Amino acid sequence: MSRDIQRAVYLLCNQPHGRLYCGYTADLARRVAEHRTGSGSRYTRRFGIRRLVWYEFFDTLAEAQHAEWLMKRWRRAWKDELIAEANPEWRDLYEELA
Repeated sequence: MSRDIQRAVYLLCNQPHGRLYCGYTADLARRVAEHRTGSGSRYTRRFGIRRLVWYEFFDTLAEAQHAEWLMKRWRRAWKDELIAEANPEWRDLYEELA
């Protein structure tokens, strides 16, 4: 997979254990940048959801879309566990994408 193609499912939050946003995209770095500038979605803009706390890459956009569809049906506790396993401090992972 090309490094500049970042098909992914991702979770954003406004603060540790705060509001979450789940999305999928064909270009993770670009999409998170949109959220950070307030042009990503009304929901993320309204609640200041800008911190990338978890992501997973996929080979195809269809796989990422399906994974997002499933994840949106998860309980909140499951999402919190997923984040805590990969990112216990809930730090912003956006800089790792560069």
